[in-house]
Amino acid sequence: MYKRVLLKLSGEALAGEQKTGIDASTVDKICEKIIDVTKQGIQVGIVVGGGNFWRGKYGYNMESVTSDYMGMLATVINSLALKDALQNKGIKAVVETSISMIQIAEPYTKRDTERHFENGEVVIFGGGTGHPFFSTDTGAALRAAEIGADTILVAKTIDGVYTADPKTDPTATKFDEITYSEVLNRNLKVMDSTAIAICKDNNIPLVVFALENPGNIVKAANGEKIGTIVK
Repeated sequence: MYKRVLLKLSGEALAGEQKTGIDASTVDKICEKIIDVTKQGIQVGIVVGGGNFWRGKYGYNMESVTSDYMGMLATVINSLALKDALQNKGIKAVVETSISMIQIAEPYTKRDTERHFENGEVVIFGGGTGHPFFSTDTGAALRAAEIGADTILVAKTIDGVYTADPKTDPTATKFDEITYSEVLNRNLKVMDSTAIAICKDNNIPLVVFALENPGNIVKAANGEKIGTIVK
């Protein structure tokens, strides 16, 4: 169904049950499913958050700009971990960052990204947008628009978009489909509002699903009915 997808992972997804840091077995399971997607001829870009190491709210006595840059560095750590795990399984992968750090990653350019996709590589985008005050959600939407991704696969801890947080509200009901405008008007926590606006303006659908079963990555990439579609 899709030729090119962008997978948005939270940093916590790499931590497994330990909640912080990186759990090698969890990363391996996720990477195995990413590889399954690439074997079907689908090009895969990845944006991963950094919440398993750092969140802006942690720096409550810190200048927000400094805290945000620390978060960007956390995403690069996670990106390198994904790259290493994929390469250990025989899949070519590259990390491109929005902030120059040429000793460990390539600087992001659309031209180089296209070349990597043509060579069958998984491209992992680290460093968010490269600017403070923007989340990795916005970074994912921005990269998806730039590379012409057919969809963003949004891996969550819950299995879709609900009217409220189902973990705290037992009356919450799940949407099979919902529009960008409804997400914004209802203030639903799918991605931040800037990211949703970018997706809306560029007509990039979102598939929101639970990562608890990493096999859902393959199902979502194949266009199977899973989670919630935002379009």
